[in-house]
Amino acid sequence: MQPTATRSGRAPVTWETAELEGGPADGTRVRVAGRPRVLQVAVACPVEEGASGVSVTAVSVYRRKSGPAPLRYGWDGASP
Repeated sequence: MQPTATRSGRAPVTWETAELEGGPADGTRVRVAGRPRVLQVAVACPVEEGASGVSVTAVSVYRRKSGPAPLRYGWDGASP
């Protein structure tokens, strides 16, 4: 049975565990609700000294894979 949470005045939300395959988050397990088709992973990048007030984030896209359980998302290296 999957854990659920109730939102005020709305239907309960069911969370399930998914595993990310490939790319920078390979092997990471996350909890998702509603089986979204795409997940976005953001990783902070260090900046050189003198880059005042600047932050850089690398973004990776993971797409839901079809097939039997468990729920998996594969890295899409072609996505921007």
